[in-house]
Amino acid sequence: MTKERKRLIIIILIPAIILFIPVIAMQINEEVKWTLMDFVVAAALLFGTGLILEIGFRKLNKNRYRIILLITILTVLMLTWLELAVGIFGTPIAGS
Repeated sequence: MTKERKRLIIIILIPAIILFIPVIAMQINEEVKWTLMDFVVAAALLFGTGLILEIGFRKLNKNRYRIILLITILTVLMLTWLELAVGIFGTPIAGS
């Protein structure tokens, strides 16, 4: 198995594992109530982030630029996730 293929498998597995956390929490706790749309949006954000990082890592050769890309993309992911979850910026897409 090539290095790129292993990374693509990881890009698929990590978001899938992350998405199982709310599935399990919904079985244990009544306070966690995700809809199908919540899972679709979360999957799009997680898979999209992984694919963007993979494309960027393939294009960039220097580790310094890769680290900057990683920090930037993960920051955007976290801010978007937080806005959708609790509305930290108060935009119309806020989930609260």
